Amino acid sequence: MALAHWVDFFDDLQHVRGRSQNTVLAYRRDLEVYDDFLRKNADISHLYEFLAKRKLSARSQARIISSIRTYLLYCERQGEKVANLRQLRSPKVKVALPKAITPEDFRKLYAACEVENAYRTGRNQITLLLLFGLGCRVSELIGLNVHDFSVTEGWLRVVGKGSKERLVPLTEQLQRELADYLQHVRSALMKHKTSSILINDKGNRPSRIDIWRWLAAWSAAAGFSGPVSPHKFRHGCATALLEGGADLRSIQMLLGHSSIQTTQIYTSVTSSKIREMVEKHHPLSKLRTDLDS
Repeated sequence: MALAHWVDFFDDLQHVRGRSQNTVLAYRRDLEVYDDFLRKNADISHLYEFLAKRKLSARSQARIISSIRTYLLYCERQGEKVANLRQLRSPKVKVALPKAITPEDFRKLYAACEVENAYRTGRNQITLLLLFGLGCRVSELIGLNVHDFSVTEGWLRVVGKGSKERLVPLTEQLQRELADYLQHVRSALMKHKTSSILINDKGNRPSRIDIWRWLAAWSAAAGFSGPVSPHKFRHGCATALLEGGADLRSIQMLLGHSSIQTTQIYTSVTSSKIREMVEKHHPLSKLRTDLDS
C-alpha cells in the first residue's frame, strides 16, 4: 500500500473515533480504490473519470470521495501538505426517499413468523416488535443484552455507532411483551451462557445473517415478492412517529442519528403521503375531468 499513514489512519478510525468494524472496512475498500488510482494517475481531476469507468453509481462515487477526503484531512493534521484535498468535490446525489414498512405489512409478517415451536415463535415475534418498536439498526438489535432492559423505568439501552449509548423508551405493550419473553421464552432457547436478549436456533446470540435469514423466510411466508430489509422497520418507526406528531429532535435522539439532516428526510416521506392523499381525495384534483365531461 503506497498511501502514507495507512496504519495510523485506521488505528485512529477504530480506537480514537470509535468507528465500527464495518465502517473501518468500508473506508479500507474505498482507499484501496484511491491507491489504485494513484498508481496510474498523477492528476486528481482524472479521479471522476476513473470512478465512472468502474461503472460506480453517483452514490458510490460520493462515498469513495468522502472517504478520500477524510483520509487526506487526517494526513493534513499530521503536518503534510495535501493539495488534492481542496480539489475534491463530491458528485451530486439524488437522495432517495426511504422505503418504510407499513403497519399492514408488519401485521402480515407478525402472523407469518409463527412456527411449530412455540418458543421460537415467541423469539420471532419479539424480534419484529423490537425492530419496529425501537427503530434500531441490525447491529444494535443483535447487541441488546438482558441488563440493557429496565423493567421499572420501561426503557432499553441501545449501543449505536461509535459505541454511543441511548435510552429508548418502550410502549407499555412492548414492555409487557419483552418482560414475558425474558421470563418464559428466552431461557428455553438458550444452550450456552449468554447475556443476549435474542437467541438464535443454536442457542447463541444471533448474527446479522441470522436476522436477514429470518426476515427472508417470514417475508416469503407472508407472500411478499422479496425480503423485507431490517432498515424498512427503522424507516417505518421514524415515519410513524413523525406522522403521529413527534418532533424531529426527539426522533433524532431515539434513532441515534448523529445529524438532524438525516432525520429530516422523513419529512419528505410524510409530505409525499400528504400529497397523495390530497390528490386522491380533494375535489379540485378531479375538477378538470368534471369540466371536460
